[in-house]
Amino acid sequence: MSWQKELDELAQRREMAAQMGGADKLARQKARGKLNARERLEALLDFDGFEEIGGLAGKGRYTEDGEFIDSAASNFIFGRGRINGRTVVATVDDFTVRGGASDAAIHRKFIVAEQMAHELRLPIIRMIDGTGGGGSVKSLESMGHTYVPMVPGWDHITKNLETVPVVSLALGPTAGLGAARAVASHYSVMVKGLSQIFTAGPAVVAALGESQDKESLGGSAIHTRNGVIDDEAVDEADAFARARAFLSYLPDYAGAPLVRVKSKDSPNRQEEKLLSIVPRDKAKAYNMRKILEAVFDKGSVFEMGRHWGRAAITGFARLDGWPVAVLANDPMFLGGSWTADTAEKAKRFVESAELFGLPVINMVDNPGFMIGLEAEKTATIRRGVEAMNAVYRTNVPWASVIIRKAYGVAGAAMSNAERFPYRVAWPSGDWGSLPIDGGVEVAYRSELEAADDPKAELAKIKARLANVSSPFRTAEAFWVEDIIDPRETRKWLCDFANLVMR
Repeated sequence: MSWQKELDELAQRREMAAQMGGADKLARQKARGKLNARERLEALLDFDGFEEIGGLAGKGRYTEDGEFIDSAASNFIFGRGRINGRTVVATVDDFTVRGGASDAAIHRKFIVAEQMAHELRLPIIRMIDGTGGGGSVKSLESMGHTYVPMVPGWDHITKNLETVPVVSLALGPTAGLGAARAVASHYSVMVKGLSQIFTAGPAVVAALGESQDKESLGGSAIHTRNGVIDDEAVDEADAFARARAFLSYLPDYAGAPLVRVKSKDSPNRQEEKLLSIVPRDKAKAYNMRKILEAVFDKGSVFEMGRHWGRAAITGFARLDGWPVAVLANDPMFLGGSWTADTAEKAKRFVESAELFGLPVINMVDNPGFMIGLEAEKTATIRRGVEAMNAVYRTNVPWASVIIRKAYGVAGAAMSNAERFPYRVAWPSGDWGSLPIDGGVEVAYRSELEAADDPKAELAKIKARLANVSSPFRTAEAFWVEDIIDPRETRKWLCDFANLVMR
């Protein structure tokens, strides 16, 4: 006897699953400028296909005799695919089925997808579009009861954050548990004008007397500036490209070896502009990103979180083909001073580098923690010390290049001073417990008050201190390991990468 009848039903069920929420809802999704769930999988993954898991899961209808009529698809699709040739777990919410709400999903699919990632040690990408939460208030009536809140499978999400690279792409209105899933990642992206994130949406917030639309309540202009989400994409294609780029620097799982790519950029390349890029006037800023572009492999700098914690630049790059984590100060924002959110950004970034074993390159120009009333209100010193603790807990190789300023506790957080100091400075190096220029009048008050000409005396004192504060004096005392020609920075860093990755 043949099993053809069952195979025909199998084909029918697969065809129904492929229809997702139906033609009308798919058209509505397209009218909003959004790809549908299966199109997103095709756009994210390599061309060689997607192996779906649980494609038959959904809600079936049957005759009184138990004969199959049809089925409604689940609004959560997952399986394995490839990105740049590497196997990943890919998941996507289907907004065309009940708006991505959990009461139209199969909870076990969420759980198994997350479980698959850490047990098989595969990166996971979540494409989130909907609430993903407990459904609507109306659904409680059909249930006949309410429930004590819980999130099935959240322990697997937690394990993934400790085990494999996790990427979340918010691709539409994302509330409640959907928002939580977006945040619980190593890298997250929103699409400008297309996606919003909120704990609760405008209709719920209206009960508090607030009148907001989706964009004003939770658009990317809010959440990529406050640290909830790392980056803002211009469209879905950009979001997918960012996800692919992020994963290209990381191993498949924590503890796996880093992957070196073939580089056409010579380790001995020198950029003449580095010789004069730092102004002699300490009060003038310069473009740190131009330095990063000059010293790392051409085209390899991938910055993350540019719009928040702006005094710190964080990202990945390559040195002679090796992936590294890059931490740098941005003197064009508050002079590079660490605010509370800058410290939090640095802490999170350093912890990710440690988890995945990326050597850290720190390009230092840190005048210290931000001061003033606002800095005190935002607990800058606590956040700063937490960031410093994260630095001191790292075991990954660490190299620091002191470009200019390194002052106070924040300056001391450039690396763990108790470890072997793989460190150099540029001739523009300027360091100490506090800036000399800001403390001369206080330290030499009695001498200045006793002088016949206080202004002339102040000039003499500053001239003497300028000699003492020369970075060469520090090198003589071996409190900085070496001073190099800025144009030699790339070679020095490439040597470091090849040394620690041998």
